[in-house]
Amino acid sequence: MSDTPSVLIVEDEPDLADLYAAWLEEECRVRTAYDGAEALDAIDETIDVVLLDRRMPGLSGDTVLDTMRERSLDCRVAMVTAVEPDFDIVEMGFDDYLVKPVSGDELVDVIDQLLLRSTYDDQLREFFALAAKKALLDDQKTAAERQSSQEYAELEDRLAVLRVRVDDTMQELLAQDGYRQLWRDIAGESFETE
Repeated sequence: MSDTPSVLIVEDEPDLADLYAAWLEEECRVRTAYDGAEALDAIDETIDVVLLDRRMPGLSGDTVLDTMRERSLDCRVAMVTAVEPDFDIVEMGFDDYLVKPVSGDELVDVIDQLLLRSTYDDQLREFFALAAKKALLDDQKTAAERQSSQEYAELEDRLAVLRVRVDDTMQELLAQDGYRQLWRDIAGESFETE
């Protein structure tokens, strides 16, 4: 991901899509698609976040979302729709859900949250890959061999730095009220950040 996130707005009401784009253009590189087929043509690996309307003529947002996930596109998706959520959302592959009407601040906030979650996911993926390598070396090499290895020392240093970054990112996520409540729901207990 570059410093300026790339956002695809998929909305069948052109005036609304253009309004969303105007709200976001200072913060993001914005593309718009006015129907599902156009969205599938526009989305590629450069898109960081998709703001996707659910109810559109032709290809629905649900179908667009399913197709995106089948293509294994590595982007975050927020449904931005007038459709009230129902139990059918449980199996859907989106990352967040906003019910219209939405404000520009809400769109910016959801994009920021989704990008932060992506950063956290990337950090966790790297952390666990390095931790697996360390565990393997711990199992296969003697303490003396590990102590004399520059590569092993660098691995330990990288793990320590990454652990701090993961913790910092998690604290930033938890500082946001929605994620603090989500953590409470997941943990089943009261959780306070430091």
